[in-house]
Amino acid sequence: MDQRLKNGRGETEAHSRLKRLALLWAQRQGYAACALEVTLPRCRYRADLAAYRANGKWPSVTAVFECKQAPVDLRRDNGCASTAMRRLEKVHQRREILERNLRIHYPALRIQDSLFAEFDSHNFEAIDHRGYKQVLRQTRALHNRLYDCTKFETLIRYRCANLFFLVLPAELFRAPEIPIGWGALIESNDDLVLERKPIWHETDPENQTRFLERIARAGTRTLNRSLNIGFENVTSPGRH
Repeated sequence: MDQRLKNGRGETEAHSRLKRLALLWAQRQGYAACALEVTLPRCRYRADLAAYRANGKWPSVTAVFECKQAPVDLRRDNGCASTAMRRLEKVHQRREILERNLRIHYPALRIQDSLFAEFDSHNFEAIDHRGYKQVLRQTRALHNRLYDCTKFETLIRYRCANLFFLVLPAELFRAPEIPIGWGALIESNDDLVLERKPIWHETDPENQTRFLERIARAGTRTLNRSLNIGFENVTSPGRH
């Protein structure tokens, strides 16, 4: 077993160390409310670290920190939805042309599963056509890229927070690979150095309140785990 694994969820020591450094850095910057593994409002993603800073009479500040320990981790979430969609459209056009030709040359592939012949489906995979199989593989890969590999772009598009930071080991930092709008915190001598400043994103007060509530919930879950408190301990039998 990989000795870098830290817990049952498979988190490595390197990733845990980056989260700890991010938590320390955030608190030094005045973010008094912080929590790890926070499900963000307005989207389905979780942040490695979410932080909230009250600014007195000025608007509060919300920040998201994402820790990446290896190139594959960084690039997996750094996809561009518009680029993936353009490629998907081209692959889809290619698939339609192939299927139109296969219907003509292989009429036996038709499956009579409709009342009307023009709506019958076809089992194109039965002939093991190399070009068609390649198109299907490309389609699946692009669907995955479009819906599961655009985290950085999605968080900014949905304005989940005011500021976004990538937390990276020094050897992983490459300026062109930092997503637009994100800041970069680089590990150096057991601390973090701000290598690139993030762009400010406006959020409405309601979203900031929901952000703070998510931090509180995540903090409560962590506290319950540390005190060995389960759901059955906090649920009253007569409560509806």
